[in-house]
Amino acid sequence: MAGEEAGEGTGPRGGRRGGRGPRGEARARGEGSSHGEEPGERRGRGRGGRGFGRPGGWQNVDLPPADDAQSWFEGRLPEDWFSEVTVSADREEIVVVGTLTGEAGDDAEAEGRISRHRADTRATRMQIDDEAQARYGRKVSWGARCGEVTELFTHLSVPVMTRLRQPERQVLDTLVDAGVARSRSEALAWAVTLVGEHTESWLSDLRHAMTEVDKLRSQGPSL
Repeated sequence: MAGEEAGEGTGPRGGRRGGRGPRGEARARGEGSSHGEEPGERRGRGRGGRGFGRPGGWQNVDLPPADDAQSWFEGRLPEDWFSEVTVSADREEIVVVGTLTGEAGDDAEAEGRISRHRADTRATRMQIDDEAQARYGRKVSWGARCGEVTELFTHLSVPVMTRLRQPERQVLDTLVDAGVARSRSEALAWAVTLVGEHTESWLSDLRHAMTEVDKLRSQGPSL
């Protein structure tokens, strides 16, 4: 038995070598059940198949819909804050970016006005945060636009795990080697941004179709 590490030898219940003892089994179950999935996806899959695994679906089953977030924020925000507001939402976050009223002489003035707006509205924004999180179950991030300058005050950076084959890894490595990105993860984010810019119309149609499917499904009988 000398020289064998914990979990490799035969355990008290006759477990085989190679991590098949109680601790090894726990590690295997943990890796096999979650590799490449996010927590919300696992929860949805375990509740009637309405998570990531169902065809055409991605919503977390117990996450409130946010399809009316644009209208809600337009009605909730003080009228003198923005001339217009853009609201986008996914499973983790709602991003609210408003255009400040009036014009700025240059970028420096625009940055100053955005900074002043951020400081002056902090207390009210935190109150709206609480209301929106209670309604939609998501974090709220804020930003402002003035002239050609747009700043996000706070926003989430959510890790997403995936498996890539060699040709796909080579694409990322090429971007890193060329100096476009500093790492594979940054290269992947860059690629996703590029795809989004060139397929926005198609993605919008896809999101709309998914929303309609979910509405029809919710109108059906509960099992």
